[in-house]
Amino acid sequence: MFSFEDGEVILIDKPLDWTSFDTVNFIRSLVNRCYGIRKLKVGHAGTLDPLATGLLILCTGKMTKQIDNYQAQIKTYTGTILLGQTTPTFDLESEPDAFFPTDNITPEQIEAARVQFIGDIKQYPPKYSAIKIKGKRAFDYARSDEEIELKARDIHIEDFKLSLDRFPELDFEVTCSKGTYIRSLANDFGKALGNGACLISLRRTRIGDFRVEDAWPLEKLKQHIIDTGDVFKAWKKEQEEKEQKQD
Repeated sequence: MFSFEDGEVILIDKPLDWTSFDTVNFIRSLVNRCYGIRKLKVGHAGTLDPLATGLLILCTGKMTKQIDNYQAQIKTYTGTILLGQTTPTFDLESEPDAFFPTDNITPEQIEAARVQFIGDIKQYPPKYSAIKIKGKRAFDYARSDEEIELKARDIHIEDFKLSLDRFPELDFEVTCSKGTYIRSLANDFGKALGNGACLISLRRTRIGDFRVEDAWPLEKLKQHIIDTGDVFKAWKKEQEEKEQKQD
């Protein structure tokens, strides 16, 4: 049984089309309904886009103080980059805005581009991102066609593996630092090839020592909270009755 108020670190396998905030709000509301805990502190350690799945660390109660520590840890992602097209959002949340031939791209060119993205590099966040600039999210500027200046960030890519088995779709595994945008990596990789690319699937598999294999599927976690909520309420009622008798 979870001790939500004392503090829990809960690993969740975030499903497709859910935002990280959707997941936080869902768990907070569920705990309120099943455990009777109102105003519970719940936060997540590292945003996943709606089209991404995988490991999301949720912290509750006193453990929310540890969120920054978890966010700072190395992360691993798997997914697929599609060569030959670009989109404004660098992924499939928007329609393609340009197409490029890919039959002239060689494995040697792909390898030469790949190694450019290993180590300490500078990366520009996508203009469709949640970064705040002068009090507004970058995606708000982008949606209203306002020009903004995005500053490059220093990031570190520990490893960047690529498979050409399904070319022009490139399956990958990336291990990287906090603040890395895999969408930007896909877009920049296409540019390095003198071509175009966008991210078509993404899954976070690791944050530090936490792995997605140990995470709760959301539906299973939901049922567990429902089942243990009744036990918690009965225990809490029993404790209150004991206290009343002692008084």
